[in-house]
Amino acid sequence: MQVTLAIDCMGGDHGPTVTLPAARNFLRADSSACVLLVGRGEAIASEAERLAGDFPGRARFVAASEVIAMDDSPAMAMRVKKDSSMRVAIDRVKSGEAQAAVSAGNTGALMAISRFVLKTLPGIDRPAIATILPARTGRTYMLDLGANVDCSPEHLLQFGIMGAMLVSVLEQKDTPSVGLLNIGEEEIKGNGVVKQAAELLRSSGLNFFGNVEGNDVFKGTTDVVVCDGFVGNAVLKASEGLAQMLAGRLREELTRNWYTKFVAMLALPVLRRIKRNNDPRRYNGAALLGLRGVVVKSHGSADVFAYEQALMRAAEAARHDLVKRISAQMDDYLARVGAEIKGAA
Repeated sequence: MQVTLAIDCMGGDHGPTVTLPAARNFLRADSSACVLLVGRGEAIASEAERLAGDFPGRARFVAASEVIAMDDSPAMAMRVKKDSSMRVAIDRVKSGEAQAAVSAGNTGALMAISRFVLKTLPGIDRPAIATILPARTGRTYMLDLGANVDCSPEHLLQFGIMGAMLVSVLEQKDTPSVGLLNIGEEEIKGNGVVKQAAELLRSSGLNFFGNVEGNDVFKGTTDVVVCDGFVGNAVLKASEGLAQMLAGRLREELTRNWYTKFVAMLALPVLRRIKRNNDPRRYNGAALLGLRGVVVKSHGSADVFAYEQALMRAAEAARHDLVKRISAQMDDYLARVGAEIKGAA
């Protein structure tokens, strides 16, 4: 199936120096994909022409006169910079010219513009940011990671539905398991919001595992871990910091003297496998779920390899009709709840 991605070439810490080479690599890897390279300036246009020459009919330049800075407020980005590369890329999804948009730009601006332009699906109050984390057994999908700091039980239920559909699409699992992040596995644990959310998830028709704790995220206890954006962002940043600290400590110990350097040389194949399997670049690309279109957020500091992973993730979500599947699951839940209310009456 052919899919077209609208790429915000100006977004992120590195802009076109990363997004354009990543687009080239993506087109080489995916023969049925097309890209719209959204940006400003002759440099982008000339590179787009070269890409179009290498991939006839599969790469095209789309002009945008403005760029959203990483420190721009979401309100200013949405109201003032209406011809930004980010806005133009998302507009192409709304018009149907592209099936997904990818940006490494300002997260707050991306969320605000995406919600304003694309709107949310019926039954979804707020979009959520979902990403993939490495786990002992496979991968764990976690949401929300910062888009919604304060959440109601209904919001957490919606996150569970959206996360389950994301795993169903990307991992080809019919009934992915969903866990609710809590301070203990027991049903009596947690605050009022979490307890009510657990009740809603149990009656949702999802494969609800129950409460999970922080260590379950990296055990891979469930396919999906649901939490509010405040907790999710704290967990994500803490795990990133821990990974960096352990990598630094390991490097220090393995280069301490001639003996540890010799041990490191013997262990090099194992160390390389561990690094490859846990390389955060391989997991780049967070989906903004709950919108009437596919939008994927790349890490702002992503390199070419990492940005290419985000493009691949966006193409996969678009090809497997992620938006339609979330909408269908939400419709099914709302119909079931409506039937229960009528029955009780």
